[in-house]
Amino acid sequence: MSRDPGLRRPPRPRRLRRHRRHRRLDRSALIAATVTALSLTASGCVVVHGEREVLPATTRAEAAEALAEFTAAYNKADQAYDGSLDAGHTTGALADIDQARLKAGRANSPEGNPSHTPLELTDAKFTIPAKAGWPRWFLADADGNKGGDVRWLLVFTRDGLDDPWEAAYLTLVAPDEIPEFKTDRDGWAETVPANSADVAVPPGELSQGYTAFLKDGGDVFADGPHTSTWRATRAKRSQRPGLATQYIDEPMTDGDYAPLALRTADGGALVFFATRHFEKQTAAAGASVPTPNKDVLALTTGEIRQSLTMEFVSNEVALDPADGEVEVLGRIQGLTSAKGE
Repeated sequence: MSRDPGLRRPPRPRRLRRHRRHRRLDRSALIAATVTALSLTASGCVVVHGEREVLPATTRAEAAEALAEFTAAYNKADQAYDGSLDAGHTTGALADIDQARLKAGRANSPEGNPSHTPLELTDAKFTIPAKAGWPRWFLADADGNKGGDVRWLLVFTRDGLDDPWEAAYLTLVAPDEIPEFKTDRDGWAETVPANSADVAVPPGELSQGYTAFLKDGGDVFADGPHTSTWRATRAKRSQRPGLATQYIDEPMTDGDYAPLALRTADGGALVFFATRHFEKQTAAAGASVPTPNKDVLALTTGEIRQSLTMEFVSNEVALDPADGEVEVLGRIQGLTSAKGE
């Protein structure tokens, strides 16, 4: 994801400063472990590359710092409706959704968000996998003061030790739906490869499978608000008199949109993935497309005469069992652009 070179990280919250030295030591230990892995055997014949060593993605202290920095930046951006204030803390699907939201807010309220309420994330738990190679990533599971009785699940990624942690996925899930993760004796979690065949659907194929399900149905996904109910809602919307509504769904699997999966204690996987959706409304002759709200209009190019095509980006989290139906636990979707014709 491109970044404005003028962006600066927001200052660390005061309550974390007293832990700064401890975090530096933890970080130094990780770097030292990586450097140490670049070693020769006694014979001098074998080189072990640090990027191939299985190491924890980060320390718990650094994970807590990343969550705190994200929250601080998110609040500043939301209050000012200024996407530059948290652009360096998001990536992938979450960045697309967040930046579009802030752009629309700015267009309609240039002075800032009049209904801003600071986001507070407490009781944070961190699931940190040990893995080789980049990107490295971890899951933050926190209680938020928005969204009701749900847990905020944020996946942070980075592509190198000198890169900042960025939130790539955000979903809201009921506390009793979050699975137990498989961990080793030191408490580090295990990732599930994109091509893993020991789960119902390989994580790398979930985005494609989900978009295919939305179009044609099937028995891969369990019934629920993000599967069967969503399909039924879209079918009903497409039958409105005088207004034809068409849907196109596309998988997103590359780069910062790549799926990320954690092994659950029962042998399945919790998978985060992204999708793109288009909704086109076309009015019958002599009729007009319903006037969209001001946030949609703020992201619309062209003149809405006979049709309006809206583009959405969605990020999902699904429980992918060793055997059985995949259950989509949560989904957050946001309008990213629209075009009138």
